[in-house]
Amino acid sequence: MTKRNAIILAAGKGTRMRSKLYKVLHQVCGKTMVDHVLTQLEKAHIENIITVVGFGAKTVEESLGHRTRYVLQKQQLGTGHAVMQTKDILGDIDGETIIVSGDTPLFKAETFEKLFQYHEQRHAAATILTSTAPDPTGYGRIVRNDVGIVERIVEQKDANAQEQAINEINTGVYCFDNQKLFSALSKINNDNAQGEYYLTDVIGILKGEDEIVTAYKMDDFDESMGVNDRVALARANQVMRDRINKHWMREGVSMIDPSTTYIDADVTLGKDTVLEGNVVLKGKTVVGNDCYISAGSRIIDSTIHDGVKITSSTLESAEMHNGSNIGPNSHLRPEAEIGENVHIGNFCEVKKAYIGEGTKVGHLTYIGNATLGKNINIGCGVVFVNYDGTNKHHTNVGDHAFIGSNSNLVAPVNIAKDAFIAAGSTITDSVEQYDMAIARARQVNKKDYAKKLPW
Repeated sequence: MTKRNAIILAAGKGTRMRSKLYKVLHQVCGKTMVDHVLTQLEKAHIENIITVVGFGAKTVEESLGHRTRYVLQKQQLGTGHAVMQTKDILGDIDGETIIVSGDTPLFKAETFEKLFQYHEQRHAAATILTSTAPDPTGYGRIVRNDVGIVERIVEQKDANAQEQAINEINTGVYCFDNQKLFSALSKINNDNAQGEYYLTDVIGILKGEDEIVTAYKMDDFDESMGVNDRVALARANQVMRDRINKHWMREGVSMIDPSTTYIDADVTLGKDTVLEGNVVLKGKTVVGNDCYISAGSRIIDSTIHDGVKITSSTLESAEMHNGSNIGPNSHLRPEAEIGENVHIGNFCEVKKAYIGEGTKVGHLTYIGNATLGKNINIGCGVVFVNYDGTNKHHTNVGDHAFIGSNSNLVAPVNIAKDAFIAAGSTITDSVEQYDMAIARARQVNKKDYAKKLPW
C-alpha cells in the first residue's frame, strides 16, 4: 500500500473569531476543531501526520500531544508557504500527501479515504476535494472542460459571470503525489496583492507540466464548512450535534427532543437508553444500557452503568453503578461513586465519597470525603462535616447504620455497622455496633414564656 501522509494547516490566529483563544482551539461538541481533523485523519490510517503551527504553537501542541509531529511557520505567508515548512520531514518521502485546514472540523475519515482512493486510481499528481455548494459565493470555483477534466481553480474575485455561475467549489482539501507537490512548491512565487505563497498555484504549475489533475466531488457540502467566525462556529456545532444525535439514535438510543439534546463527540451511549430534551452530555461520559436521563440533567466526564435513572441532576467526574438513581436537583461532584441500587433523592450533594449498595440518601443532604457501606438510611438534612478550615477529613459509616435527620457527622469519625444516630445529633466521637448515639441538649420547656413575647 502506498504510504500516506497528511499535513494539517493550523498556524493562523483567526482574527475574525475576536477571541484570545487561537482559532483551531475553539471547540465543536466538546473537542477542538484541530482535534476533530486529527482524529479523522487517524481513523483514515494515515501514519505520518504533520501539523503546521504558528500563533499559539505551544498551546496547540499541548492540546494534541504526541499524536502528530509539528513544524513552525514563524511568519504567516500563505498556505503554500505553510506546506513548505514541512519539507525537512516530508520532502524526500514517496507516497501521497493530503492537506487539510485545522478549522474544518466536520470532515469524516470516510471522505479522506475516498479521496485517497480516487487519487490513486487515476494516478494523479493532484486531486482537489470539491463539493456542490447551495450558494458558491466566496468559494473558489472548479472549472472543467467539456469532457469534465479539471482546467483550473478560479477565485471569486477573479471569476467572470460564467465562472461565478459554477456551483462546484474548492473545499481547500487536496491530495498530492508527495514528490510532485514539493517539486511544484519550489516554483511558486508571491507575486500577488497579498504577497503570499498560495497552495492553489501548485495546481496551475502541475497542469502546465501536463500532470494529471483531478477533482473528487463529495456528497455532503456541510462537511467542507470552514470556521472563520463565531457564526460559523455555531453552525458547525449544530451540524456536528445533529450528526452525533442521529448516530446514537441509529445505535438504539431514544431522544425525546433531539434538537435540544447536546452530546459531545467523545460521549458513548448504550442501547435502550432514553434522553429527554435539554440533556447535556459532555467530555468522556459513558452511559450504559437501559438508562433514563430526564430534562435538565448535565453530565460531564462521568460513567453511568446500566439501568440508572437520573432526574434533572448534575454529575461531574462521578460514577453511578447498576440500578442506582438520583434527583431531582442533586449534584455529584468529582470522585463521587454511587453503588448498585443506591437512591440519591432531591437536593443532595456528594463529593469524593463512595456509597455502598442499597443505601438511601433521601433529600437535603451533603456527603463529602466519606465511605458508606450497604443498606444505610441517611435522613433528611444530614451533613458530613469534612472541613476544619484547613484540611479535609474522612468519615466511615458501616452497613445497615441509621443516620437520623438533621444530624452532623464531624470528621474524622467512624460509625460502626448497625449503629443508630438519633435525629438532630452532632457526632464527634466514634459509635460502636448496635449503639445509639444522642448528641443534643435535653429539652427544657419554660412555663408561660410565650406570654412575654410581643405578639
